[in-house]
Order: sequence, then structure tokens, then C-alpha cells
Amino acid sequence: MGLVAGDDKEMTYEVVPRDWDVGQGRAGALRTELSFSRMAAERAPLWCRIAFLVCGDWALAEDIVQVTLVRLYQRWERLDPTRVDGYARRVIARLAIDESRRPHRRAEVLVTPPDRPASESMSTDGLEVRAALDRLAPRQRAVLVLRFYCDLSVAETASALRISQGTVKSQSARALDTLRTLLTDRSDFDCDLLGEGAQ
Repeated sequence: MGLVAGDDKEMTYEVVPRDWDVGQGRAGALRTELSFSRMAAERAPLWCRIAFLVCGDWALAEDIVQVTLVRLYQRWERLDPTRVDGYARRVIARLAIDESRRPHRRAEVLVTPPDRPASESMSTDGLEVRAALDRLAPRQRAVLVLRFYCDLSVAETASALRISQGTVKSQSARALDTLRTLLTDRSDFDCDLLGEGAQ
């Protein structure tokens, strides 16, 4: 199996058919390939945005999603379809945090590639929040993305990151305090976005 990313403007994913496994019928294998392809095409763009928010680098986000898709494919026959998003978010968050610990990543300055123009709908506020988010520690970023972008509960976030609920709350509080400090000059910034009730 191979996973192919489409062009940069509108990223798409598809499964490149592989040799049929011995003992597996062609019809069953084709159904598996097609159902996985449909899911990947539908969900991978969202997962890439989540990965980008956690790691701050588009190329790395795409790599993380590719690895996530491979892991999903390997378990596809055993996965509950209603839990695919949760599984993907867990893998994405853990891979992004693990990648941030690698020495070559700590020394690298990550920027958005210049060939990806900002969306016309992206406001100055959004860009400033994105820049402030980049300054958070990787785990704090992951906690905020899962809690507020993915709208997970404290318990779901703790499960996804394999940390305690208390750690989710404390990391959330610290991250939100840091964001508030970084964005204090923005009097028109909507405090609700920073989750006043997050603790």
C-alpha cells in the first residue's frame, strides 16, 4: 500500500492499490481499499490542519498524517468506524510531541512555507494567535488544540495524550496564561477563544 498526497492547494489522499494478500479474496480486499480510500480523502485534510496546529510546520504535519494513515490502514479491519477520528487525533498528537523532542527539530526554525499563501479569510487576529501558539511548549500546544480546536473534554484529552486529567488542566491553564500574556496588546481579542472556563 502507498499513500499519495495531492497538490498543495487542495491536499487529497488516496490508497495506491497493492498486491492482493494471499488467501484474501479480491472482492474483500477491494472493499477494504475503497472504504479506507473514502475515509482518507474525507478526513485527512482536517487531520493535517490539526497536525499543523500542534507542530507548526506544514511539511511535518503532512508527514505525521501519512504515518497516521498507515497506522489506520494496518488496523482498518478491526477499527470501529465511529472511533477513527479519536484514534487519529491520539496518533497525531503523540507523533507531533515525539517529533518535537528530536534534537534536529529543536535546532530548526520552523516557518510556514512561502508557497502557501494565507487564506484571504484569515484575519490579522488569527495570524497573531497562530504566532503565539507557536511559542508554546509542544505538549501545551497539543492540549489546547485537542481541547479547543477539536472540542475534546478534559478526560478525552487526557486519554489521547496519556496524561492525567490534572495535567491537562494545569497545562491548559499555563498555556492560556501564556497566550493571554503574548496577546495583551490586542484589546479587541476575544477572551472566549482562550477558554475562560477551561479550568
